[in-house]
Amino acid sequence: MSGGVDSSVTAKLLADKDYDLSAVFMRNWDTRDESGSDHGCEWEKDWEDVRRVCGMLDIPCKMVDLSREYWTRVFEPSLKFWESGITPNPDVWCNKEVKFGVLLDRLTEVPGLSNTPWLATGHYANKDWKYHNGVLRPRLLRPRDVTKDQTYYLSSVPERSLFRALFPLGSITKTEVRELAVKWNLPTAARQESMGICFVGEKRKFHDFISQYIPPKPGPIIDLETGLQVGEHAGPWNFTIGQGAKVKGLKERTFVVKKDIPKNIIYVVPGTDHSALYAQSLTICDWTWIWADSPPIELMHPGGLKARMKFRHVMTDIGCSVYSDNDCIRIDFDEPQKAVAPGQVATIYVEDWCLGCGIIAEVA
Repeated sequence: MSGGVDSSVTAKLLADKDYDLSAVFMRNWDTRDESGSDHGCEWEKDWEDVRRVCGMLDIPCKMVDLSREYWTRVFEPSLKFWESGITPNPDVWCNKEVKFGVLLDRLTEVPGLSNTPWLATGHYANKDWKYHNGVLRPRLLRPRDVTKDQTYYLSSVPERSLFRALFPLGSITKTEVRELAVKWNLPTAARQESMGICFVGEKRKFHDFISQYIPPKPGPIIDLETGLQVGEHAGPWNFTIGQGAKVKGLKERTFVVKKDIPKNIIYVVPGTDHSALYAQSLTICDWTWIWADSPPIELMHPGGLKARMKFRHVMTDIGCSVYSDNDCIRIDFDEPQKAVAPGQVATIYVEDWCLGCGIIAEVA
């Protein structure tokens, strides 16, 4: 449980059924690493809300401190990406490495629990089962509420963890979740939805946060069309492909189109619809299929695998063709796409079935 309305409603739905139920709250970020104190931390409010809901539902709850594991498995790798000028997606890897990784493994070690506990979350996702070569296997599916679809964030979860996952909100819309929370008078019914990277939070800017860990590295901002310097940046990690560059003194807004990391140059173009902002394909060299031993056979066909894909969470999935390219995966878009950024996660779907994901290495 996170302290939000989604996990609270999830707990209530399960509490009304015949489960041996207990709640766990993950503390993933230790603010003492930044300020030397935990006083006034957001996690304290989250934990208090979890305890209030669990008290009302009469289910046991406990807090598990996974801040060290989060630091080593999610935050440090993300820092390395940022330092190299690539924009990572920590929330995707948190689900794989921490929630459905360390936490799920640790739950099997708790005395009194089954050796194969199920882990239910408040994610908007679905799961079903399908026989493949005589073996019943879990499939990650999109939820009924497509506007809240969180399968993108779950696309790196391995099959062994997905096997033990429950998504009670898969058939419920966000509006219905809010209505149920009010109907049941849950303490979190009116709580607002959290946004942004979990360790940055909502009350501070990314630049202010990241500057605590990566020293400034000033470099030029150059107009791709003219080759002229139009500004200066404090470090390439502060920019993502397609992002507004906010260069002062220019008559027209400019947008980041390319980063030359060895030379520490940010290239920009004028306007929101410049042709240089668009890409036709991308390549991934560390692709992970949820069914790791059963990649689609269509990858080897001349026409590739006809699928849908996302390269960011907040987007409508698009048509594409997927090919096996030596040890990599190449995805060709049906139509050119804007602001495709290396380091971000690309996810593939066949209808509602999420097949897996990988980190974008190259864009063309």
